[in-house]
Amino acid sequence: MPALTLREVLALDPVRAAEPELLTGEAALDRPVRWVHSSEVYEGANFLDGGELLLTNGFGLTDTDEEVRRRYVRELTARGAAGLAVEIGRSLPAMPPEVTDEARRLGLPLLALRRVVPFVRITEAANRAIVARGLSGRTVVRPWGDDHTAALLADLADGQALNQPEVEARAALTGFHPGPGARLIGVSVHGTRDVSTVDRAARALGGAVLRAAFPGDVLALVAVRPAPEAKTGRDPVRAVQDAFRTAAAAPGLTVAVGHAVDAGNGWLRWSETLRAARTTLELALTVPPPEPNAPQGPLVTSSRALALERELTRGGVDANQDRLTRLVQHTLGPLLAWEAAHPSDLVRTLEVHLRNGCSPTRTATLLHIGRQSLYQRLERIESLLGLEIDDPDLLGELLTAACAWRVVRGTGAGAGTGGLRTVA
Repeated sequence: MPALTLREVLALDPVRAAEPELLTGEAALDRPVRWVHSSEVYEGANFLDGGELLLTNGFGLTDTDEEVRRRYVRELTARGAAGLAVEIGRSLPAMPPEVTDEARRLGLPLLALRRVVPFVRITEAANRAIVARGLSGRTVVRPWGDDHTAALLADLADGQALNQPEVEARAALTGFHPGPGARLIGVSVHGTRDVSTVDRAARALGGAVLRAAFPGDVLALVAVRPAPEAKTGRDPVRAVQDAFRTAAAAPGLTVAVGHAVDAGNGWLRWSETLRAARTTLELALTVPPPEPNAPQGPLVTSSRALALERELTRGGVDANQDRLTRLVQHTLGPLLAWEAAHPSDLVRTLEVHLRNGCSPTRTATLLHIGRQSLYQRLERIESLLGLEIDDPDLLGELLTAACAWRVVRGTGAGAGTGGLRTVA
């Protein structure tokens, strides 16, 4: 379906209410309008990507000389603007003749808005019409058809080139209003195409939610509202994890939670938390966890819980296979040689111990062994490596190598997963 044209934008009720007068550019009325922006400064051309109709109250055109105004029109044209609409009567009593002359010379549609209509009404109506017409004029056929929620989530998760006004309008079209001060967290759920689990978790959190089912997962953006004063400092990621542990009744579900971002920080941040959730889900389904005997019920993890795994697989396991193998061999070679000749569990013991702050009590509990058995394993590890594992200078290297070994072992040949594709 073709994109909305400038002629069609001018036919929208809020635009007609502004009594637009076309001063130049009649031959270009059928050009597509990708988006509608408003700007009160004459440098507004710098913020355009091409195809936008720019609305301005003309304040930036007052108290400037003729050449500055002409340059403004030239910059708009160079940026590929679909047109310029200037409110006449408040800041600007009449359209400057040099603006009209330059627009006519360059073929830029120039509109004089004779009545005052809040620009937010015009932009909302126009941008919603653009979205409904075909997702801002994109010609790529998406498999979710007219499902605007799925299309927006897919574009965000795929890192499509968007802009913030577009994302906000498309989110509003789906009824997603995070609210002021909300934190957004991406969530990816595997094991069901039913969105009811996400809905139950969102109700428990008391915030808005944007969710849709896809072939591989249910993807969602969950809004966590600012905590009351009595609960300041609440960790939004933990809150989302707890909500899903309660909401996800099925034991076969795997839920991956991204990091928290401010709703007002822009669509790139929205995209990042969704991509982090999907990356984390893939890792959770592919790489064995460091602790044995995962608890019954749904597995709910987070991008920060798998931060090392995500960094080690950035670009995919295949691209990092040699590097990870060298790291493991350099750091843990003696342990691997011992395990190849003796039934033991030294590498996993080392990783669990390091991940839990070198706490013997916690490590022994997670490994289901006695403290004395743990001490014997730790002594064996230190003897084979010729170092003290609680040396602060070694903690990072040892933990990274142990994690790398688990990643390589879990996603390499024979793992039955087809290889890890994670790139984000």
